[in-house]
Amino acid sequence: MAAKKSSPAYDTDLAFIHDAGFGHVARAAADELLARLKKPQLKSGTVVELGCGSGILSERAAQAGYDVVGFDISPAMVELARKRVPAGKFLCQSFVDAELPCCVAVSAVGEIFNYLFDRRNSLSTVSKVWRRVFTSLVPGGVLLFDIALVGRIPAGKFRTYSETDDWACLYEGIEQAERKTLERHITTFVREGETFRRAKELHRLKLYDRDELVESLEKIGFRVRTLKAYGEWKFPPGWLGFACVKPR
Repeated sequence: MAAKKSSPAYDTDLAFIHDAGFGHVARAAADELLARLKKPQLKSGTVVELGCGSGILSERAAQAGYDVVGFDISPAMVELARKRVPAGKFLCQSFVDAELPCCVAVSAVGEIFNYLFDRRNSLSTVSKVWRRVFTSLVPGGVLLFDIALVGRIPAGKFRTYSETDDWACLYEGIEQAERKTLERHITTFVREGETFRRAKELHRLKLYDRDELVESLEKIGFRVRTLKAYGEWKFPPGWLGFACVKPR
């Protein structure tokens, strides 16, 4: 079995597995977002995806006629997004530094604002990003995102795995509620000829309380609605969606 050195932010193998086996959240979020863009003034323009991953949501937005711009800190994810949506613009960059164009919508799907791949990330940092989003959105524009809260792992520790003939993914999550942190220890196996290549990643997340998020968003000027689901896909405990609108 060959060992593979991995980066801390969705290296090649985990990016491949996430795209192949865990794209359901992005697809459900894409349906949710497009349903919120049916007003005449929002039927064309640019959709920005922060933490675009492999471009699943961006692909759906492009198919609906929108220009798409995506940002992701993982080079492997950006490469997949560029292949999936050749007409899109995808940059390998932290959402903290993203320069946002005028747009009708901004999405951040998959707990993007929780991840500490960029060590500068915090509620203060995220709030500054939201202010830039508010400025970039057209009147009536939408910010759609989901975020992990304290209680994301109710028992404090959780293990699971997924597998196919070509890959396997082992996951252990450890939450420290008093510190508002979550660690995800991930081991992947990807077929390489007759053997499997192994890689490991450690993802650290900052957890939040619902009320502090709502307060921050409303101070910026957003009309805020929390979501228990993207369409028919329901969030598990400790995971919450937000649909925020810039008033006209």
